[in-house]
Amino acid sequence: MAILNFCFSSCVLLLLLTFSCRTSTGLPVPERTLDAENCARCSLLFKSLLLNITELLKNVSRDVLCFGITSDTMVVRSQTDTVLACSPNLTQNSGCMMLRNSSFNESECLKNIMKDLAHYAAAIQSYLNSPLRSPVEEVALLSPTLGIIKSLRKNCSLMPNGEKDSSEDDTAQMWGTDTFSNRQEMCKIMKGFEIRTITINRAMGYIASGDYRN
Repeated sequence: MAILNFCFSSCVLLLLLTFSCRTSTGLPVPERTLDAENCARCSLLFKSLLLNITELLKNVSRDVLCFGITSDTMVVRSQTDTVLACSPNLTQNSGCMMLRNSSFNESECLKNIMKDLAHYAAAIQSYLNSPLRSPVEEVALLSPTLGIIKSLRKNCSLMPNGEKDSSEDDTAQMWGTDTFSNRQEMCKIMKGFEIRTITINRAMGYIASGDYRN
């Protein structure tokens, strides 16, 4: 009888261990991606964002945001892996350490894009809350950009409430009381944002093509 009980207990323990392993391992969670309709809508929104920034820098901001600033220096955010994560599948090249040889990950690409948008939205909003040379004109100039970013974060994020970036809380610290210095920095940031938005639009075109799914 003791032997029978021992065998029964051993079988139960084995079954529990097997169930535990299967439960902990489980099936891979499918990656969240944009469906065709949302992808098309988001691509249009990103194109609209690029046109908005380009127009802002080429025309209006010359007399408002970048007034009196002659430097062509730009600041491109470097705390995300957007450029790397959103690159098409590439083969390894010994002459370039940045090339990827892993599969393109749409979810990871979009996650980094949303982090960029969160950062730039926070930078613009905190700038508008700082001392301004021409408050009415600068608010009117940058508010449409904020509106497009808000729409993108609401409709194109794979996360229910969008992505919050850890650097959002730090952006308010970059502005002082000198309106010229603030405008100079904001002008450089917007020039960098234009370059990053070009990269994002290329990534969205790659996602829309679906080539990486082949």
